[in-house]
Amino acid sequence: MDILNIRTGRREEMLSITRQLQELVADNGFDEGLLVVHCPHTSACLTINENADESVVADILAALRTLVPRSGPYRHAEGNSDAHIKTSLFGPSLTLIVSGGKLQLGTWQGVFFCEFDGPRSRRLWAQWLGTIENDAARG
Repeated sequence: MDILNIRTGRREEMLSITRQLQELVADNGFDEGLLVVHCPHTSACLTINENADESVVADILAALRTLVPRSGPYRHAEGNSDAHIKTSLFGPSLTLIVSGGKLQLGTWQGVFFCEFDGPRSRRLWAQWLGTIENDAARG
C-alpha cells in the first residue's frame, strides 16, 4: 500500500490529485490493472469530475453549501456535521482503471480530493491490483 500526504489550506476545497496519482502509477511501473484510492477521513472524500474549467469546482462547492449549510439542526457537537454529510454524498474510495501505465480518465476528467473540514494534513491510501511493467523480467 502507498500513502499520499495532502495538505489542505481552506475549510472547503477540491484539490486535483490526478498528477500525483499518475506519478504514483509511473514511479511504481504499474501497467495494467486497478488503482484503488481510499480516504480514511470522515470529513474528506474523493470524486472524479471536470478538471479543465475551475468554475466547475467553484459551482460544486457553492451547490454543496446550499444543499448542506454549515449550520443547521445538527446534533453532532464538533460543529462539522455539514462536512460529514458532504463527504457521505461523494464517498471515501475510487477504483481507477490503469492501462498502458496511464490512468484511464475521460478527456475532461480529473480526480479530486475534497476537503470539507480543513485546513488539515490528510492521508490517502492507494492499493495496486494488477501487473507491474516488466513483471516477467523480475522473475
